[in-house]
Amino acid sequence: MPHTTPTTQPTPAPTPAPVPADLPSFQTLGIQPTFLKMLEQRKITVPTPIQLRAIPIALQGSDVVGIAQTGTGKTLAFGLPLLQRLAKGGRALIILPTRELAQQVDESLAPYAATMGIRTAVFIGGASMYLQRQMLKRNPRILIATPGRLNDHLEHKTVTLKEVTVLVLDEADRMLDMGFKPQIERILQHVPKERQTMLFSATMPQEIMRLATVHMRSPLRIEVAPAGTAAEKVEQELFIVRREQKLFLLASLLTEHKGTILIFSRTKHGAKKITHAIQQMGHTAAEIHSNKSLSQRREALYGFKSGRYRILVATDIASRGIDVSNIEVVLNFDLPDDPSDYVHRIGRTARAGKEGLAISFATPDQAKDIRDIERLIRTPIRRKTSPTMPQTQFDAVPESSSFRPRRSFQRRPQQGGGGRQSGGQRRWR
Repeated sequence: MPHTTPTTQPTPAPTPAPVPADLPSFQTLGIQPTFLKMLEQRKITVPTPIQLRAIPIALQGSDVVGIAQTGTGKTLAFGLPLLQRLAKGGRALIILPTRELAQQVDESLAPYAATMGIRTAVFIGGASMYLQRQMLKRNPRILIATPGRLNDHLEHKTVTLKEVTVLVLDEADRMLDMGFKPQIERILQHVPKERQTMLFSATMPQEIMRLATVHMRSPLRIEVAPAGTAAEKVEQELFIVRREQKLFLLASLLTEHKGTILIFSRTKHGAKKITHAIQQMGHTAAEIHSNKSLSQRREALYGFKSGRYRILVATDIASRGIDVSNIEVVLNFDLPDDPSDYVHRIGRTARAGKEGLAISFATPDQAKDIRDIERLIRTPIRRKTSPTMPQTQFDAVPESSSFRPRRSFQRRPQQGGGGRQSGGQRRWR
């Protein structure tokens, strides 16, 4: 649009520092000026690898399968193309495995959607079905949902997916791990076959490959990091410690590290006990796991983000479900059952190119678990000893010196779709 210079010019705003010529820029990806301005205001100037490769393809309307580690900017990678395609009409459905992820995606996309007059709605378990039905009266064009709750609405015929033109399946491998395959299959029966589909996953197991083959149209596969790749700038440390010494060592580390700390427990009962012990040490702490109600989980996460709680204790429900800036330390009080969850846990720190520290506790009988993790991440984890407690015998768990190569995977498919909207009369129900 032509621009006419006013007779009296206002004082120009400070010009943001230019992106170095050797760095990629959002300017070259086909993103519309409104979004470019919002990215600039948020100091998001350099696209991440998944954004750099996925956004142009998604804007063309192609189906996308994206493989990328956690914390790599996937939400904007599918969100910006999705919103630009919705400008032409249609509706979008985004499926995620957990309530926390669904809420965070909504928080991330809502400001961008608002500039286009597009409303969002979130369907998650633990929230009122009645209030969710009321959301539909506002005619949202983006529905963000967990599989179980969306199926509840489909069974009650309170929502229809007949007008979905863009479908996003985020953290697809996690959804299958959590047993959501039947629910996803039912959802796919309700969305039109003519749509754009974007699928994102940290790994590419056979079930994901089958899902992509059956339900996507010649998807373009993008892999920005091999499966098991840890965040680039996370420093990893390992303490071999007897079970009865863990709280003693934890107390020492909580005194040593003054920033925000995310602690992972293998069980819900363990998370409760750890949180109570930390509070007895005089630190502010909250817990988050599936035994907590939705309101309790929201309060704990908000309190952690706002600084009310310096420490958050969580089960693996949060390994891909927490997006908090500037977490100084991720501490694995217990090693995860699945080595891949180690990568997702430590990905909560060192996000978006920042530095971070991941500390893990392992008992002397967990040598195999450690080797499995080190084989997955293709590097040894540095062993540490604590000067405040008797040294534990390290000979049982030596650092690995070689690793078998693993197949590289790809992750995070995306898609965007257009459609025709007529006067706000098209509805989810």
